[in-house]
Amino acid sequence: MTSDGSSPRAIGTPVPRYDGVDKATGAAKYTADVKLDGILVGKVLRSPWPHARIARIDVSKAKELPGVHAVLTGDDTFPGARFGRAIVDTPVLAQGVVRFVGEPVAAVAAVDKETALAALELIEVDFQELPAVFTPEAAMAPGAPILHPDMMDYAGMPKPVEAPANMYAQFESVKGNVEAGLAAADMVVENTFTTPRQHQAYLEPHSCLVHIAEDDRVHVWNGNKSPHPGKRFLSIATQVPADQILFHPVTIGGDFGGKGSVLGIPVAHMLAKATGRPIRMVLEYSEDLIAANPRHPSRIHMRTGVMRDGTIVAHDSRVIYDSGAYAGFKPGGHLGGAVAAGGPYKIPNGRMVELQVYTNNVPGGYMRGPGEPQAMFAVESQIDCVARAIGMDPAEIRRKNMVGEGEEDTLGASFQHVRSAETLAAAVQAAGYDTPKPAADGTLRYGRGIGFGERAQIGGETYASVTMNVDGSVVAHTSIFEQGTGTYTVLQQMVADGLGLPVDRVSVQVWDTDGAPNDSGIGGARVTRMMGVAVHEAIENAKAELFKLTAELLGWPDDRLRVAGDSVAREDTGESQSWTGLLARTGEPVVGNGATKDNSHNPFTHFTAQIAEVSVDSETGEVKLLTLTTAHDSSVVLNPMGHTGQINGGVVQGIGYGLQEDLAVENGRVSTASFADYKILTIADIPELRTALLEPVGGFGPYDIKGIGENSNSQTAPAIANAVEDAVGVRITDLPVTAEKVLRALQA
Repeated sequence: MTSDGSSPRAIGTPVPRYDGVDKATGAAKYTADVKLDGILVGKVLRSPWPHARIARIDVSKAKELPGVHAVLTGDDTFPGARFGRAIVDTPVLAQGVVRFVGEPVAAVAAVDKETALAALELIEVDFQELPAVFTPEAAMAPGAPILHPDMMDYAGMPKPVEAPANMYAQFESVKGNVEAGLAAADMVVENTFTTPRQHQAYLEPHSCLVHIAEDDRVHVWNGNKSPHPGKRFLSIATQVPADQILFHPVTIGGDFGGKGSVLGIPVAHMLAKATGRPIRMVLEYSEDLIAANPRHPSRIHMRTGVMRDGTIVAHDSRVIYDSGAYAGFKPGGHLGGAVAAGGPYKIPNGRMVELQVYTNNVPGGYMRGPGEPQAMFAVESQIDCVARAIGMDPAEIRRKNMVGEGEEDTLGASFQHVRSAETLAAAVQAAGYDTPKPAADGTLRYGRGIGFGERAQIGGETYASVTMNVDGSVVAHTSIFEQGTGTYTVLQQMVADGLGLPVDRVSVQVWDTDGAPNDSGIGGARVTRMMGVAVHEAIENAKAELFKLTAELLGWPDDRLRVAGDSVAREDTGESQSWTGLLARTGEPVVGNGATKDNSHNPFTHFTAQIAEVSVDSETGEVKLLTLTTAHDSSVVLNPMGHTGQINGGVVQGIGYGLQEDLAVENGRVSTASFADYKILTIADIPELRTALLEPVGGFGPYDIKGIGENSNSQTAPAIANAVEDAVGVRITDLPVTAEKVLRALQA
């Protein structure tokens, strides 16, 4: 206890996860654990073709199978039944045509999984194969088949569409005169970079449970980080009014961007309506790999003009994302992270063009920093190429060109409390970048590489309340469905800190979607920014209610009171009373509510610098990541334990992206449809991880915070590729950086 009777500050201490015990013991309730009477199992028949017309579909034999309660096709949905987070283009069930391997064609509800799968085998479908396009370049070529001839009818397009086309969205950001800058440069470096699909690899596959109650209320249990938007998406897909839909909170078994859409919920709703029974749908992981919403592959072309002294005068980038068959999994219909292609540099002439293109591949969605890791791999690889072209150290060219306080970056953005130089310096020191590299050892060569970038939190809307109970307990309510990032732990800490209580006196309760008017959901590292404002307001309002009660009962001036742990104290006389005693006199708790809705530009950004050290075998091309150092300008750290977990988790995903992950697609078919083929890192693959944090300066809201969730995974892949070139002199421009690619480059 402190001298005033309150507990030591809860903020800034390494508090264990609020939900950690439940998850470790199996007590946490996921969608698959929810029990209702009469649940049926839902399963989906998926297209074996990347592009085909459905000539005939016969479900009669499936309907006759004992234990089958319903079999539905696109003919059973209303015309144009689609969903989408922005662009409403994704069919609930295919209506006349399929556009990717894995697209849902028919759905079955049965008494158990085995019966449902047997029924799928009995469905007869005749497909007429149509011409398909598997790359954005092929899709944009003259004469390519138009995959969405009815796209003029789609709601939510990010820009008006003049005529149906596979390239459905184009965005351009320009500063200065790029062509003039390139013409004036001493040297122009030009490269093309490509990145693969990456699956989010959450432990829990997509799942949902839908129950239509007797009052026609639609109850949904789903591992969904955006339940309030989910109500709207489901309403569009089913024509059920959004206020008739209720999402219940459940534990979410990982997300990393992939669990923000309604995916199979509209199908489950159709089956529930047809059978009058609750429907549970849980994807096999092979289904998740072939038909969910992985990170988009990209092709990025860059031209950079540089003077001999290392000053970059122009930078031009063209970023093409393969959207796959549909765009409905993207909240904005495109990937705003494309702007990272400009880099955190003060280049006077910059241009970035982003293209989103339909193809006959699995639809892309969001994954940790959507669009940003692709763009950052390209620009940070390009900066190294520029440095080597003029014989300059990669760290030095970044120091010379990085954006500073009061300066605009390549595309015109500016921020406050800019600590770019300090962040890079911290990484350089922690990694020993300026010390001699290990000498060559037989066929092993050693190299170091840098990745550098920044990311600001976005805004949104959220709600919170704080209830101080007669028994001394405190409950924090939130409208956020946490997906595993530690949000509830930080919420617990904020409330405990604001009231001067130990954290175990504060419990967290999550409202269902009836409990708050709205919530933007988790994404864009917004949660701590938005929650901090709402929770702080709720704490202050709860105190105000307590002070009002104290003034009524004791006659103390309510403007001279403070809460110190279990007591309400007068600041003028030092007198204090137990607040539980005061509440006991009324028998009622005090409640404070808080809310925030803020989509304004965040004046603060967060810089990250990473340095990879690798060994490369010049005979086999094998790359081993020896150490990975990451430095962050992360301002106030609310929970050091959770903060470290977010950094290391992002780094590990970045290593996978850089060295081995590739959700490979061949002629529209995912060829790595199991974790036997789609390789993610194990603990044996993780190198020594070093972290350096700058002293806090600047930050958003009452807690002076900056985001961390997406800030550590974008710089890793370019740092690795840059280190490989430093070791053996070959530039790998297409991720992942595999031994086969390195060996081919060495042999060439």
